[in-house]
Amino acid sequence: MSKYLVVGLGNPGKSYERTRHNVGFAAVEKLAQKHGLFFKKELKFKGELAEGQIGADSTMILKPLTFMNLSGEAVALVMRYYEIDLSRLLIVTDDVDIPLGQLRIRINSGPGGHNGLKSVEEHLQTIRYARLRIGVGDREKGELVDHVLGRFSLEEEKLVPGVLERVIQAIEIWLDKGITSAMNFANTRPSSSTPSIGDNNE
Repeated sequence: MSKYLVVGLGNPGKSYERTRHNVGFAAVEKLAQKHGLFFKKELKFKGELAEGQIGADSTMILKPLTFMNLSGEAVALVMRYYEIDLSRLLIVTDDVDIPLGQLRIRINSGPGGHNGLKSVEEHLQTIRYARLRIGVGDREKGELVDHVLGRFSLEEEKLVPGVLERVIQAIEIWLDKGITSAMNFANTRPSSSTPSIGDNNE
């Protein structure tokens, strides 16, 4: 049976660590850590790959090392090599149009201006794959690059662990119960009017 592939999008290198644009990397790193999986650099896939069991599912976790706007290269290489079905692919990435603390899972939707998703669409030649978007919003108009490549504020940093825990839950639901259940979980707005998601009992 085909493996599952979870891909976190981000930029490699120390200078990009803990930036909003790298929240996809942060999420899949936490996922791997929780399940005792370890990343290894795989030059033939242009990325770092972790592989093992998450629940009952044989799962690979990929961090492309191509920089964001070329992420699709690594995704396509792994997909083709392991003959992974599109229904078993989940891309995890940031989204500046969603407030911090909110998540969205969609399938068959466009890249929405995100260069990483544009690259994935270009290399897979389809939009028929699931993507989990992590809100990093509240940017000032006209400051997109500075916002996504900037680090979270001290106040935001306090919220990030709860957000990442909810992302991990959403991924685990997707693996265990499928896209519809994952969407029902992730696309529900937090009950609080603020983006704080310390409570994961939705």
